Amino acid sequence: MPTAPTDRESLPVELVDTAGNTVGSCAVSEAHRAPGAPHRAFSVLVFDNSGRLLLQQRALGKTRFPARWSNTCCGHPAPGQAVAEAAGIRLGEEMGLRVRLTEVGVYRYRAEDPRTGYVEHEWDHVLTGMLDGAAPHPDPAEVAAYRWMTPDDLRRQMQEQPHEFSPWFAGVLEVATARPLTP
Repeated sequence: MPTAPTDRESLPVELVDTAGNTVGSCAVSEAHRAPGAPHRAFSVLVFDNSGRLLLQQRALGKTRFPARWSNTCCGHPAPGQAVAEAAGIRLGEEMGLRVRLTEVGVYRYRAEDPRTGYVEHEWDHVLTGMLDGAAPHPDPAEVAAYRWMTPDDLRRQMQEQPHEFSPWFAGVLEVATARPLTP
């Protein structure tokens, strides 16, 4: 018998202090209510062998920054869950991909969504992976569209049309490309 879809907004997230130490937990929806509670998150950036990055356009039904272009996938580990494990599961759920992921750094940010009033205040673990030719199979409830871009072309487009992209994307891109990618 199929299970009912998970209400992602009711799932718990891990609250953190300014040094990234766990200080508690609350529901996703509560962490994102203004003024925003600092919490642990992850951003995944998947590259192909030619160095292009897989972007997703966030679904129109997303509660935060809907319809904006962003990194391959993102989410929140459950309290106490290993970040790479949570990111791998979410990459499968959102994009239908299984990729070996490596954490490459952390990007801390706070961003208010002017359309919805929600706030992202995240200690964002950045993970990268290399896709070996498999095709994405995105969940339409999560992803409106996807495309591949080189980091240089992406940076140019972000400069020209910043409001087309999630506010964290430029920062996580810089963390992800600060050192050479390894297969």
